[in-house]
Amino acid sequence: MEYLNPARAPYNEDDRALIGVEHARRARARFARHPAYRPTPVHVVPGLGGAGVAYVKDESGRMGLGSFKALGGAYAVHLLAEHDGGTPFVCASAGNHGISVASGAAEAGVPCFVYLSENVPEAFARRLRALGAEVRRAGHDYEAAVSAAMTAAREHGWRLVADSSWDGYTGVPLDVMRGYGVLFDELSDPGALPPGAGRTEPPGGYRGEPALTHVFVQAGVGGLAAAAAGYVRDRWGEQPKIVVVEPDGAPCLIASARAGRPVRVEGHPTTLGRLDCHEPSLLAHRLLSHLADLYLTITDEQAAAATRLLAGHGVALSDCGAAGAAGLLALTPAARDALALDDASRVLLVGTEGPVEPK
Repeated sequence: MEYLNPARAPYNEDDRALIGVEHARRARARFARHPAYRPTPVHVVPGLGGAGVAYVKDESGRMGLGSFKALGGAYAVHLLAEHDGGTPFVCASAGNHGISVASGAAEAGVPCFVYLSENVPEAFARRLRALGAEVRRAGHDYEAAVSAAMTAAREHGWRLVADSSWDGYTGVPLDVMRGYGVLFDELSDPGALPPGAGRTEPPGGYRGEPALTHVFVQAGVGGLAAAAAGYVRDRWGEQPKIVVVEPDGAPCLIASARAGRPVRVEGHPTTLGRLDCHEPSLLAHRLLSHLADLYLTITDEQAAAATRLLAGHGVALSDCGAAGAAGLLALTPAARDALALDDASRVLLVGTEGPVEPK
């Protein structure tokens, strides 16, 4: 399924107040003091999906935690811990967000409780316990785990650190999204994107950097995709095309874009567990509804094929981690034309996580 966004509109000052380059740089300045912080590498894959070149930002080694989520939950936890150091943290997770929250809580010396649905692999539970978190199983899907975490926060007075947002709860998820912006800000470092054919001055006037023409970002509730959209629009302007990629079993953002409001979808089972979210983040929907150019869905089989293809180029990711690449590979000719994607295009992909059980 593909949906060309008819509500596309320019990035504005209200958007910049929420998320953009300066928020990412403030988060990065904080992470720069962390002994495990290093910018993650970028792999170059020429010709992927008919593009001139694809740049894969590889988050599999992020701070030893295995995914981009290391930048979000931990950042929000540290900001909260500055105001009240002792109250326990609680969150729901499909795996990686909980690891980030647990890591931040351990560094702050604060107890942490993480709710996982029954379908989250035990490998994540083991990693959470190794970080000192208490793991609790709740329900059959991510939304059930979120509900359990919210109930626990209310009953015990714990601090909820969610990566999704809803009416009345936006501050912490916004900090989580701002933390994600660090990975995009790293692309501004000299030499972060290797030079190649094509323009060397991107939209927005930052000389000496290769132009990115397209950005494909996978989405669960949409926080990473919204962080990408905010940063890309602020730094590189309106020209790069932003594509949001979801599992066909959990297309909550594309459904919400069609409806013009956040909606819950029923969907169907998918192996893309960290993207298996049936209701979007309110903040993410509001940003993407006018900053994204195209929404599309992929099948589990397409994600697995993209994983194998990237592995052949030396990039080891999970199927969720390769979902953005799967979206590029799955584009129809009509969508390619609408996005002006051709053999001169320079595409950014985010390899969001490494294999769940690394070999």
